[in-house]
Amino acid sequence: MRILICGSMAFDTIMVFGDQFRNHILPDKIHMLNICFFVPEMRREFGGTAGNIAYNLKLLQGEPVIMATVGDDFAGYTNWLQQHELDTTHIKTIPGTFTAQAFITTDQDDNQITAFHQGAMSECHQNSVHDAQDIGLAIIAPDGRDGMFLHAKECHDKGIPFMFDPGQGLPMFNGEELLHFIELATYVAVNDYEAQLLQEKTGLTLEQVAEKVKALIVTEGAQGSTIYADGKQYKIPCARAEQVIDPTGCGDAYRAGLLYGISQGWDWEVSGRLASVMGAIKIASRGAQNHKISREEIQDFYRQVLVDETLSQYVEGQTA
Repeated sequence: MRILICGSMAFDTIMVFGDQFRNHILPDKIHMLNICFFVPEMRREFGGTAGNIAYNLKLLQGEPVIMATVGDDFAGYTNWLQQHELDTTHIKTIPGTFTAQAFITTDQDDNQITAFHQGAMSECHQNSVHDAQDIGLAIIAPDGRDGMFLHAKECHDKGIPFMFDPGQGLPMFNGEELLHFIELATYVAVNDYEAQLLQEKTGLTLEQVAEKVKALIVTEGAQGSTIYADGKQYKIPCARAEQVIDPTGCGDAYRAGLLYGISQGWDWEVSGRLASVMGAIKIASRGAQNHKISREEIQDFYRQVLVDETLSQYVEGQTA
C-alpha cells in the first residue's frame, strides 16, 4: 500500500546540554528569562516529520510517498532521500526560501527546547493530495497551517483514510479547528502532553475523541502508549532499547510502525508493539534518520520484545 506522508522536511541542528535544564532555570525568574546553555556537542541532521516517518516506513519495506515543500538549500537532503530509495516526486521547491529548520537543545533528562523556522513549509498548501496516485493511507503530520487544512479535506474528499498527527503544531489550532480535523480523520495520534492540550481546547475527554475516530493513540514516553479503539484501551508497553542515546524522532518512528501495521490490517496490539519497537530502535542512535537496520533485524527485535514480555508476566505471576 502506498502511504502518503504529508508533513515537514527539515534540517535539525541538534545540541546536547550536559546538565539538566531545571538546574539553570529559576522558577521565580521565569517572567524575565535570559539564559545561555553551553553546548559543546552539535550536529546537523536530516529531519522533519515527513522525512522521519518515511525513512522508518522504508526500513519496514513500506511504500511511503512524501508530500512537502522545501527551500533552495535542499539539494543535500534530496541526495540522501534518493540514496535510500525514497520517492521525491511530490517534494516541491519554493524559490527564495529556506527549508524548514529546527534548532533542538536536549538535556541529560532528555528534555528538549526547540526553536523552529517554518521557511518553505508554510507554502505546503501549494501541494495537492489529488496529484498523488494510488494512495491507500495517509498521515497529516505537523506542517504549514493552511496545508494541513487542505490536505485533510482532500484526503477526506478522496476517501483516503488518514491519521491526524498535530504534534508540535497543535497550538496553531483552536478547539473548533481541532474538532474539524477530528471529524475528518480516521485516526488521531498525540503524545501525553498534546493529549492534555487537545482535551483543554476541544472540551472532549480522550474517550470522547476516540468515539469519533477508529483509534486514538496516545504515546507516553517511557511508560509506553495507550490506544483507544473499539471501545477499549490497549496498553502498549515501552520496548526496551539497547541504549538510550537521543529521543529526537522517536515519535515519528513510532508513527511509522503504526502506519505499517494499519496498512497490513494488523490488530492494535500488534501494530502498537511494532510502533514501540521502532521507537526503541530509533532512540539508540543519534539523529532521526541515522539508525540502519534490516527488516529481518526489526522482526528479531519484535520477537525478543514478545519473549521479554512473556517472561516478565511469568515472573510477576510466580511472585504473586
